[in-house]
Amino acid sequence: MGRGAYALARVAVIVRAPAGWLWWSGLLAAGIGVLVPGLTGRGIGVPAGVALGIVAAFVVFAVRRRRYAALADEASRAGKAVILQDRAVTLRLWRRAHRWWLLLAFPAAVGSSFVLPAAGGLLMAGAALGLWGKALWLGRWERERDALLWVRTEAAGRGGAAGKAVRGYVTTGTAAGDAAPGGARGRRGAARPAGTGAGRR
Repeated sequence: MGRGAYALARVAVIVRAPAGWLWWSGLLAAGIGVLVPGLTGRGIGVPAGVALGIVAAFVVFAVRRRRYAALADEASRAGKAVILQDRAVTLRLWRRAHRWWLLLAFPAAVGSSFVLPAAGGLLMAGAALGLWGKALWLGRWERERDALLWVRTEAAGRGGAAGKAVRGYVTTGTAAGDAAPGGARGRRGAARPAGTGAGRR
């Protein structure tokens, strides 16, 4: 992993970073879309949207799972010269880096309702469910092994937490950082590293 200090972000936090935005924006877009008759009508658009959402949830949950699992199983213990990035910082940086496609997704979903009412919004909501499911799957791995998964921030910034630039994960104890297993918001006062000597950023 190289020498000297380097920053780490939680893998599960990166995975679930877009989920909340996709979920609420998707539901809002679907609600607006129900008001639009569309070319196919609501009787076709809404059921089609539900089907698309279910497919999206399964696809998003499944994509790159083998790579996540391989990186997790081969993870090494974090050294002392690391900086653990706060959950809020990871979310903010991810959303800032992807703000344009996040902003464009909502009008695109609303616009699709003129063809299939509510379908685009339900597709977004389904993708959010898939991301949450993958984060929960990672959380189960972390609980079973009593360890948290981290990735170097510069590598994750080039293709995500399981992108080609990621050469490996590292682990810390479950008391490290400020996010619970699976990347959800942790309890206050639980941000001290556990035996890694790592700091926070």
